[in-house]
Amino acid sequence: MHTTPGPGDQTSSDSYDGDVTAGGPPQVRDLGCLQLTKLAVDPQMSNNCYLLRCAETGEQLLVDAASEAPALLELLGDGGLATVVTTHQHWDHHRALAEVVAATGASVLVGEPDADAVTEQTGVAVDRRLVHGDTVTVGSCELEVLAIAGHTPGSVALVHRTADGGTHLFTGDSLFPGGVGATFGDADAFAQLIDEVETKIFGTLPDDTWFYPGHGGDSTLGEQRPHLAEWRERGW
Repeated sequence: MHTTPGPGDQTSSDSYDGDVTAGGPPQVRDLGCLQLTKLAVDPQMSNNCYLLRCAETGEQLLVDAASEAPALLELLGDGGLATVVTTHQHWDHHRALAEVVAATGASVLVGEPDADAVTEQTGVAVDRRLVHGDTVTVGSCELEVLAIAGHTPGSVALVHRTADGGTHLFTGDSLFPGGVGATFGDADAFAQLIDEVETKIFGTLPDDTWFYPGHGGDSTLGEQRPHLAEWRERGW
């Protein structure tokens, strides 16, 4: 069972590298306007959950209530939870959604084409259906919504731009170090996903953008950009 360490046990921002493991401690990173806490849950699926906290107001947003609701709720401390963004409809990304929402009253945000499926699978009503270009607020901070179809029809990524010019991107299962998300042998879905990742992510965001995927370690767009043609050629 996952036991969430106290704040003193968390990996500090100074040593953040994004390599967390299910059952291990979260890592914390200071993004200026936001404090980011990354926690991995479920040893089999190793899903990443990201808690974003506004430094000014203390308001909190969770990206993917994937599993282990008690561990996620413990991360919140006394700050409550205003919002949960579910990056896409796949079951492993919302197993704790109902319990987290019941405990916190948080609003639920899902990409419009995936919203009905999330409700059907979880029993949780979607409060806001996200479309490309929407803005999601966390206190005084902002996240921009990128609709990235292909892994699922309604997958979304979230962009945060820091005051010092940095860019941070939460990609769900649309982009990982080493390739785009799975499209399960569907050539049309792969073509759609690689096109949207190339145009909406690599085509609009700088190479120093640090991205945070739904499973595994982080990377930067600059590190991955040289491999785009290779990914397209191999078809996955």
